[in-house]
Order: sequence, then C-alpha cells, then structure tokens
Amino acid sequence: MPGRFCYRVEIMKLDSDVVVVGAGAVGLCTALALAEAGRSVKVIDTKGVAAGASHGNCGTLTPSHAPPLAAPGTIMTALRWMFTPDAPLYVHPKMDPRLWRWLMRFALRCNERDWRRSAQGKYTLLADSRQRIQDWIAHYQLACEFQESGQDYVFREAKVFEEEQFEIPLLRELGISVELVDGAEYERREPAFKPGLAGAIRFAGDAMLRPDAYVHELARVAREKGVQILGDCALQRVQEENDHCVLHTSRGVMRAGEMVLAAGAWSALLGEAVGAPWLRSVIQPGKGYSITYDAPALVPSTPVILRPCSVCVTAWGSGYRLGSTMEFSGYDDTLNERRLAALERGAAEFLHQPLGPRVRERWFGWRPMSLDDMPLIGRIPGRARSWMAAGHGMMGIGMSAGTGQLLADMMTGREPAVNPAPFSPTRFA
Repeated sequence: MPGRFCYRVEIMKLDSDVVVVGAGAVGLCTALALAEAGRSVKVIDTKGVAAGASHGNCGTLTPSHAPPLAAPGTIMTALRWMFTPDAPLYVHPKMDPRLWRWLMRFALRCNERDWRRSAQGKYTLLADSRQRIQDWIAHYQLACEFQESGQDYVFREAKVFEEEQFEIPLLRELGISVELVDGAEYERREPAFKPGLAGAIRFAGDAMLRPDAYVHELARVAREKGVQILGDCALQRVQEENDHCVLHTSRGVMRAGEMVLAAGAWSALLGEAVGAPWLRSVIQPGKGYSITYDAPALVPSTPVILRPCSVCVTAWGSGYRLGSTMEFSGYDDTLNERRLAALERGAAEFLHQPLGPRVRERWFGWRPMSLDDMPLIGRIPGRARSWMAAGHGMMGIGMSAGTGQLLADMMTGREPAVNPAPFSPTRFA
C-alpha cells in the first residue's frame, strides 16, 4: 500500500522439536516419552540402534542393585586386583592421567554416607523404571522375552556368602525383598548347579528381558509414533540460539527447539561439543564383556550372579549369555580374550553345563560410569535448551524407561513421578 512500509517476518523452520543424541535404551525411551507428550523428535546416532552397551549386557532389571559401585572397600579391592588382568574389577595400571584423576575423585565417595545416599537415589529410579518397563512392554506389545524372574546371587564359599550380606539391612530399608537360601536347599531348587554351594541371596522383585530385542522394539514403536531415527550421524557441535539449537552433524545441520545428550559412554567425549566440557572428568568408560551361545540343555531357571567371580548368567528362549565384570582401561577398543575366558572359567566352577554348544557372539561394551555411580539427568548447566541423560553405569537398561519419562516430564513441565534432584547435573558442574 502506498505510503506504508511492509515488513515480512520469516519464521525459522525447525527440523523437530527435539533432537536426541543416542539410539540406545535411554535415548529411545526419552524419544518415545517425548513423542507421547506431543513433541516431534529426531534421534541421531554415530552408528545406529543398540550399537553400544544396550546390545550385549545381561538384560536384568534390578532394583536390588541400588547400592553403587562407589562403596566402602571398593578402591582397596581394585588396587589388590590391579595386576590380575582377569579379575572381576580391574583397573589397568597404564599411565592415564585422566583415568587416575577420576579414580581419585571416585575414591572420595567410597564411604558409607555417600554409598547410602547414592543407593537411595538409584533405588527410586530403578524401582520406577522396573515397573514402567513392564507397563510399556504390555502397552506397546514389545517382543523382548520379558519375565518377572527374580535374580539370585550364588556362593560356593561360606565366608564370601556371609560377607556379602552386609548390604541386606539397607536393601530391606529401601523396601527390597531379600531371601537367604541355604546351599543344599538351593541345589534342590536349581539342578543346573554343581553340589557344594554355601548359599544364595534371592531378590524376587527383579526381572529380565532380552536387551537387544527390547531396544529394537523401542525403536519400532518410536518410529510408529513419528520419531525419525538416523544412524551413521555423528554429532560435531551444538550452538544455542535464542529459541532453538543448531546441531552440526556428519549429515549436515539440524535445527531443533531442544537437544538431549543420551549417548552412553560417548556422552563424555561429546561434552565439549554440547557445552559441558567438565563431563569428561565425571564419566569414565567401564568395560564389560559377554559371550552369547545357543543354550545348553540345563540352565538356571532365573538370572544369577556367581560370586565372587561376578559372572552373570542369563538364559532366554532365544539364547544364553555369560557376562558382566568391570574393566577401567579408558576407551580401549580391544576384545580381551583373557577376560572372556574368565567368564567361562567362573561359570564352570558353578554349573554342570556352563557353556552352550555354539558361540554366537563375543562382545564388549563401555558402560558410562559416573563419579557417584548415579546418572546425570536434567538441563545441562549454563545452557537454556540442552539436556542430558548420561552416566547410568551398569543400569542403563534397568533405568531406561524411568529416565526417559523423568526427562520428558521435566522438559514438558509436568510433575515427574521421581524426584529429579538426586540426578541433577549441577552436582558436578
């Protein structure tokens, strides 16, 4: 119109409301919970769905594992085993200043006060997630061999059996069902075990699933809800602008209202890229191993952890797995045959048929171990539109649905079912 100025306001088009970095259990649960809350979501991953620790773990859902690795005596045990490369807990004696600085800070938390505090925080999330996973499996019809199986710690030595009961008062205080079983009675219940057991500790409230199947089923449902999942897409850096994030990736630039870092052990390596350089000093990769077989004819009826060798044995209809142990060796990507052999040797001490007739996979994965063995869930300190869900240690599967729902509730302003305060990243930043 003559005599008037015309202004055109160009609105920036976003690729999605949220980009989640990481296509493991935690990232996909977060994406699904956000999609259910009405957000458009894109998930990116350097490799693809379940490519990290979500793939080869033993698939147990264990509120009973609330007590953290940062416990009284852990450091002395690690130092004692430092020159035993196949020990259940192994710290590589190489000169790695970043690892040793992390271990010194971790050691300061190996006291009873911090141990109890972390156990209480972990339990709230593990218990919420244990039930939420079961509910999601029923609601979304996730085909992942879920069973309300319980889990047992099994012992051959009376002294070790007695020593490991020190956690029981705290577990019962948290509300966890604990049963002590005499060795002879356990052998009667479980014919897969060789005679001579000292006893077992039974956690009836625990459960199991096939972890790789669970994560792929989460991806299937997320896609059905409109979530786009991009593999072979590495995050390079994130810029925050006034009302959105700009993500530079190996597949180009993406714009989203918000960003979530949920990349497991790789989250520490991406700290600089997302404005959290301190994350590298908080999370270390804890290397775990597993071997998957065709199932032998005689297997334990529930998941078991063999003590003190810390070998976890899980049998599904689709396979049989020996796994666990913890190795601190940085981002070492070699498959340590000696540690794999220790899994088989430990199982052979306890079981009549410790190995399956055919090996399907020999695997390792990095678990994201935080300084207090509790995850970091919440807004990244100093950032307005960037969030994280990282540092779940050995509990990524077990905490996955609870974490996803908690973060989605925080991002959408809803009242969360779990108190987020113990998991706030601000405790380290």
